[in-house]
Formats: sequence, structure tokens, C-alpha cells
Amino acid sequence: MAADLRELLDPRSTAVLTMELQRGVVGDLAAMPPLRDAVEKEKIIPHTAHLLAAARTAGIRVVHCTAMFRPDRSGTPANTPFAAAARKHPVALVVGSPEVEVVAELGRERSDLESSRMHGMAPFIGTSLDPTLRAEGIRTVVATGVSVNVGIFGLALEAVNFGYRVVIATDCVAGVPAEYAQAVLTNSLALLATRVTSSEIIEAWQA
Repeated sequence: MAADLRELLDPRSTAVLTMELQRGVVGDLAAMPPLRDAVEKEKIIPHTAHLLAAARTAGIRVVHCTAMFRPDRSGTPANTPFAAAARKHPVALVVGSPEVEVVAELGRERSDLESSRMHGMAPFIGTSLDPTLRAEGIRTVVATGVSVNVGIFGLALEAVNFGYRVVIATDCVAGVPAEYAQAVLTNSLALLATRVTSSEIIEAWQA
């Protein structure tokens, strides 16, 4: 398994993706306190920061997948119950606002890339993410962030459909309620991705 994991996580063809680890989602300006609290309780940000630091040291590309919207929500269809509900409340994650910033604890570096979206619930379709990864020769993506309920699930499914191999850093993702998130990891995402801890990923890079 160790040799297989090292091959899967080859630094020459691996990128780490953060999913919506933004101030307005899980940080100091979070609009959804239960998700922010789950992230804090499970120490998702410190674990992810450690993983990203190790990735950068190994020469592995870090890509922040972010969500942001126009104040009038133009270009953001309300085609899900979640999106429709968001239109009934003050708009968060406005383009250019502090809410869209990646949380400072991740230590964003100049080498990091960003792929933003104004639509949908996952980071690949209709964004620059796939061509960016292909330009970097990426074959494996490591998923971190929120939420297991939708965003991480969508990331994994879209990545697989685009031909990538997916690794989920299990101590770098969260959802609510926690029991449901764990069930999704065990019963659904296990069919799409390799699930390992951030420590195991770092060990594979250092082998």
C-alpha cells in the first residue's frame, strides 16, 4: 500500500485543492456557523495548513477553489434549494469582499493558484480548474475543505469524470452533521477516492 500511495501521490503529477476554505465560509466572517464550528472542532484548518506547507516544500501545486458572486447574483442561477435560499438573505461572498479571501491560516503563497466560480456547487465545470491542472501535468488531486455533504462530493465526482485520480485528506475535510459526513466518506466517497490522513500523505511525499 505504501508504494502504491507514493505512486498515486507522485509530486510531479499531484496538486492539492482547497475547497471553499474562505473567510465567509469557514473563517471569521462565516455565514454558516454550524459548518465553521465543525471545521474548528475537528481542527481542519491547522491540519490543512500543515498539509499545504508540506506540499509547497515538495514542489506540489496548491490550488484554492473559491466561490464568489456578484451583488445582484447575475450569472448565479437559483437552480437548487440552497441557491434559492441564498437569494432571500443578504449576499455573502461578494466579488472583491473580505469574505471571499482564503483563510489566512493557510499561509497563502505566491506560488498558489486560484480557480473561482460563480455558479454550481463544485469546482470543475465551467471554470479554469481543469485546463489549469492539465497545463501542470496533474493526474492526481488531493481534496481538502468543505463540505463533505456537497462540495467535496462534487469535487471528487467531477474530478473522476474528467479523468483525474482523487485522494481525500480525511482530517482536512468536514461536513454537518459530523455523523452524516463520516457516512458519506465511508459509503459513497470510498467508491470514488482513496481516503488517507494528511500525515499519511506527507509521509508518502517524504519517502
